[in-house]
Amino acid sequence: MEKEKRRCTWVNLKNQRYIDYHDNEWGIPHYDDNYMFEFLVLESFQAGLSWECVLNKREGFKKAFDDFDYNKISQYDDAKIEELYNNNDIIKNKLKIKATINNAKIFIEIQKEFKSFSNYIWSFSNNKIIKNIDDNFKTTSELSDKISNDLKKRGMKFVGSTIIYSYLQAIGIINDHELKCEFYK
Repeated sequence: MEKEKRRCTWVNLKNQRYIDYHDNEWGIPHYDDNYMFEFLVLESFQAGLSWECVLNKREGFKKAFDDFDYNKISQYDDAKIEELYNNNDIIKNKLKIKATINNAKIFIEIQKEFKSFSNYIWSFSNNKIIKNIDDNFKTTSELSDKISNDLKKRGMKFVGSTIIYSYLQAIGIINDHELKCEFYK
């Protein structure tokens, strides 16, 4: 019998998707622009909702948003927006849908400027992982404030400091696993 892993206390142990996400993705450094865009989309849709709700709809988002292909998404028209708004497999919010299209365009501009979005986002931490040194729950930081402000100046939407802090956790720039969690190391 396998020994139960020590995980962060926020993980819903009754939801295998949540366990898999925690164990295999969250807090692990990612550098792939496709992955980074996927999580930028998912985090923006999470605003005002639980992450678990978004995670449970991840496959629906993936299908609805053409596998998170930012080049395709940047070309979406009003008919596609209406189709998305009527899709029960995603969170139906017109402002967030329109923001995703807008953000795809800006994501591409950032790629052109920095050779990749990964280069851009990791430059804010000098390509270093910021490790949690205590178990104090945070929702923003100086880093998330700085990145949020820069993305807003570039024209992105739904990229407030709290969303960006969660995003930085998701892509592994910030390792916020609880100290007693075996994934902290």
